[in-house]
Amino acid sequence: MGPGEVISLLIVVLIPTIFLSYMARRFFTFREKQLDAQTSLAAEKAAQYAANNAELEARLRVLEQIVTDGGLQTAAQIEALREKPRLEHGDKAQ
Repeated sequence: MGPGEVISLLIVVLIPTIFLSYMARRFFTFREKQLDAQTSLAAEKAAQYAANNAELEARLRVLEQIVTDGGLQTAAQIEALREKPRLEHGDKAQ
C-alpha cells in the first residue's frame, strides 16, 4: 500500500468521521436546550398546580367545617360576613 492510498483512505474515513461527530454534537446541544425548556415549563406548571391545590384545600376545609358544625352557629357567621347594602346619595333602601 503506497502513500497515496493511505492518504486517500484517511480522507475517505476522516472527513465523514469529523462530519458525523460535528452533527452529533449539534444534535445533542439542541436536545439539551429542548429538555431545559421542557423542564422549566414543567416546574412552572407544578408551581401553578401547588398554588391551585392549596386554594382548593382551604375551600374544602371551610366546607367541611360548615358540614360538621352545628347549623345555627355557621348561619350566624355567614350572616355576619354579608355586607350590608350601601346607600348612594338620595337612594332609598327597599
